[in-house]
Amino acid sequence: MTAAAAPLPPSPPPPRPPAPAIIIAHRGASADRPEHTLAAYRLAIAQGADFIEPDLVSTKDHVLVARHENEISGTTDVADHPEFASRKRTQTIDGEAMTGWFTEDFTLVELRTLRARERLPQLRAANMAFDGEELVPTLDEIIALAKAETRRTGRTIGIYPETKHPSHFRSLGLALEPLLLAALKKAGWTSKSAPVFIQSFEIDNLKALHGQTGVRLIQLIGDGRSADGHDYAALLTPQGLTGVAAYAAGIGPEKSRVIPRDAAGNLLAPTGLVADAHAAGLQVHPWTFRPENYFLPLALRRGADPRARGDAAAEIRLFLEAGIDGVFSDSPAAAVAALGGPPA
Repeated sequence: MTAAAAPLPPSPPPPRPPAPAIIIAHRGASADRPEHTLAAYRLAIAQGADFIEPDLVSTKDHVLVARHENEISGTTDVADHPEFASRKRTQTIDGEAMTGWFTEDFTLVELRTLRARERLPQLRAANMAFDGEELVPTLDEIIALAKAETRRTGRTIGIYPETKHPSHFRSLGLALEPLLLAALKKAGWTSKSAPVFIQSFEIDNLKALHGQTGVRLIQLIGDGRSADGHDYAALLTPQGLTGVAAYAAGIGPEKSRVIPRDAAGNLLAPTGLVADAHAAGLQVHPWTFRPENYFLPLALRRGADPRARGDAAAEIRLFLEAGIDGVFSDSPAAAVAALGGPPA
């Protein structure tokens, strides 16, 4: 009698396709509205963003608000308010002398008497039509907007806050992290499944946050050294990336670290950063993709006007082909187009 053939082992499941890259609205849809305003965040969501990105700074009375910098002369009409003229001053932040008006010198009530304005009027003149319409938003308002838009659209809209100059604010007794964590806890966002990434250019505050929250952390990578004294280049070695993976879910490098350019503005071959980061278990979310010719590689500019829009979607597609997991874009519409959605 012939023995029955042994049953074949079950076939392995097919590999899961890679998740589509997330679209992070850099300061909102800041190519189309003054940055860090509720209008910019709403438009970003309408354009298809998965996450809206507030840079967080503190007021004098310790309320977190969204501004690119704590120096606000470029993003508000504070210079037009004679009642605040005496508050203009110079101080050193992260080793750099800055002159202007600073959020830490204003209570929230005072700050809300100001109105937002376009930060790059020389490139985004059309956005100046919206100057004066929007207040400086609080973190609580931004969370409420994300939750309301999640309900309205049926899509999960997350937030991607940056702790801005955390050592500086800590030195003033206005630490950013406790307020941020309290707001996230109130929102029910405390685990890695929450629609939240916390990002920082500093390292030590992210390491501390790793022990205080379960939400995902992103190590931003700039040039030179961080404000708390770490060498960014050392973080990008295979050993350094393994160290980052001990406290963060990913890195946010300046995009030229993924695909560099030559002096003429031509894109070169991708570096090995994405592969090295993935080998360490890290996501890669480079910054910042902007649609104007001024910011684009030479071959993707359209015409000679630096203010005109070129093929931002094509640039993003090249980075997607290099394997990135997310994209910081001033134009979420361009990122949607790059991912195969409707043209920007």
